[in-house]
Amino acid sequence: MDDEPLSEWLERRDAKIGRLRAVPIVSGDGPRGAHLNPDAPRAIERWSGHAWEPHGFASNLAEAKRILHPETNKPSAPALGPGRQPLAPGKGRHRKP
Repeated sequence: MDDEPLSEWLERRDAKIGRLRAVPIVSGDGPRGAHLNPDAPRAIERWSGHAWEPHGFASNLAEAKRILHPETNKPSAPALGPGRQPLAPGKGRHRKP
């Protein structure tokens, strides 16, 4: 049997410590898709290496996404440059006369 060394398993487990997840606070049969009930409040939980522990609270799905993915909330630079329109009028090979 090909068992991985314990040190590799520990590295993989420790890499997940600190991971956050948002769980909808709704009555029902348990966890459901994140897109369902986008206005429902969310409990933010943090993985401790052994269990999910309470970490914070979000009032809806949009706020939970801002907490879970802060790096995507930064404004990005315009890709096309200032004043340039992607489909500006003009003649080109792909345009019909």
